[in-house]
Amino acid sequence: MTMKAAFIDEPGPPEAIRYGERPKPEPRGAQVLVRVKAVALNPIDTYIRAGAIAVQGPKPYILGCDLAGVIEALGPEAGRFKVGERVWGSNQGLMGRQGTFAEYAAVEECWLYPISDGVADEDAAATALVGITAHLGLFRDAQLKTGETLFVHGGSGGVGSMVVQMAKITGARVIATAGDEAKAERCRALGADHVILYKTQNVEQAVRELAPLGVNVWWETLRQPDFERTVPLLAMRGRMIVMAGRDARPAFPVGAFYTRDAAIHGFAMFNATPAEQEQSAGGINRWLADGRLKANIDRIWPLERAAEAHRIQEDSTVGGQGVLSGKIVLRP
Repeated sequence: MTMKAAFIDEPGPPEAIRYGERPKPEPRGAQVLVRVKAVALNPIDTYIRAGAIAVQGPKPYILGCDLAGVIEALGPEAGRFKVGERVWGSNQGLMGRQGTFAEYAAVEECWLYPISDGVADEDAAATALVGITAHLGLFRDAQLKTGETLFVHGGSGGVGSMVVQMAKITGARVIATAGDEAKAERCRALGADHVILYKTQNVEQAVRELAPLGVNVWWETLRQPDFERTVPLLAMRGRMIVMAGRDARPAFPVGAFYTRDAAIHGFAMFNATPAEQEQSAGGINRWLADGRLKANIDRIWPLERAAEAHRIQEDSTVGGQGVLSGKIVLRP
């Protein structure tokens, strides 16, 4: 049997993506077969497609990390879920695994989590990678506490919108940046206490005024971070999260850093263990179910527009155009 999928034969530009027939997978071992209802596009998907991140895996290669759907069949060693259960997950399309941009995906059950009643497939998919990323950084690494001040670049973006909401759920004070007033209003709707328009305002000066004792947790999303500017804005024992800038080689002000007893955490979500990601998923599920965490979706398209979606995502991130205010979700 076959299925529709978005895939590439070799790395290349968005136009390298083909939408067509691929063999329908069969679950093996502890895998389950998921009938995919929604997938979400992430910047890492564009890096893998372009070859900027080398992936050792099958060819043709099906794109995508995130998914939400319904379990249709179980592998012989799978036992966590039942046929008919709704699930969501991430971490696909990596480590030799095929991706999720297809009508069906065979997924190891350790990378899947139940979808709570009342949560839409599109919302579950849109919060997968970005939600787990935000949760790991805020709570496993930065150990954000109630009453602390957090700063995040791009509070209306994929990860940024999750950081803003989770920080507010925790009881932190949130300072975010935005590129225009529409995105600033989106940040405020997500819970940001203060929004700095980085194109027209002096971010450093604004942060000093808003947090004269310094920022407790600085979430850095820029691909070219400026530590000379940001480290002096940390509070005593401040923590910095770095999750971007694969090719960046910035100067680092050691003196300003160590005299603050500061810490810096660099991490990639897909390095986290299944147990760590499952713990994050538990918090995400609770907050989605009670309405405190909301998916930040820019647009929903059919899967056959995967190449166009990749072009827009790439222009928005690598190209620096910032045209997206949330996730692109695709429906098979």
